[in-house]
Amino acid sequence: MATSREQRGSVRTAVVWDALEAALEGRTLDVVDIGGGTGGFAVRLAESGHRVRVVDPSPDALASLSRRAREADLEVVGLQGDVTDLVEVVGAGSADVVLCHGVLEVVDPVLALVNIRQVLRPDGLLSLVVGQRHAAVLARAMAGHFQQARNLLDGRQPVDARTGRRFTAAELEALLAAAGFTTSAVHAVRVFTDLVPSALVDLEPGAAAALVELERAVADRPEYLPLATQVHLLASR
Repeated sequence: MATSREQRGSVRTAVVWDALEAALEGRTLDVVDIGGGTGGFAVRLAESGHRVRVVDPSPDALASLSRRAREADLEVVGLQGDVTDLVEVVGAGSADVVLCHGVLEVVDPVLALVNIRQVLRPDGLLSLVVGQRHAAVLARAMAGHFQQARNLLDGRQPVDARTGRRFTAAELEALLAAAGFTTSAVHAVRVFTDLVPSALVDLEPGAAAALVELERAVADRPEYLPLATQVHLLASR
């Protein structure tokens, strides 16, 4: 079962990893992972030689991160906090890269981006992964939750009842620009993955690898962006 979970996880994050590794290649950087939890991204970045700090409000998640880093014989610093006290926790101008994956949905996005910009050094990079509104509308409608779908479609502050705010790529780019960031790349994430039965990915030989290649093939195609469960943006300070 662990292997199956790992397969599904690798499919869901492959597009994000491709973009991150290309952007960080050949450098050793100070990375802050906000809401990084148990270290799914942090440990792998530390394996690549980066100096990584994880900021998370959950002591249990940070304890799991510590165990995971020890088992891999790596140093990853865990700090308790969130976007509201980010500057105090990690220090202004202390990061070359900030990861903010799956966080903007449940916090004040304007405050979060202001604080992230403060902790980044000049020309620092922000990797942002956020739930995408169009796909959420479709998912709620397919589940029979038509009013929730309508609220997400037309709401001025669209919020999924289970998972928080949802954004379009255009809304995210506008938020980033208002906070002083320049968006350099936008990627569609999980266009097909959440629609494919998990049993197929887990049990069919070669299915996970083929699905990853399909996700990679459409990640930069704007016509598929509205179908993506998540959108990934890279932006510079």
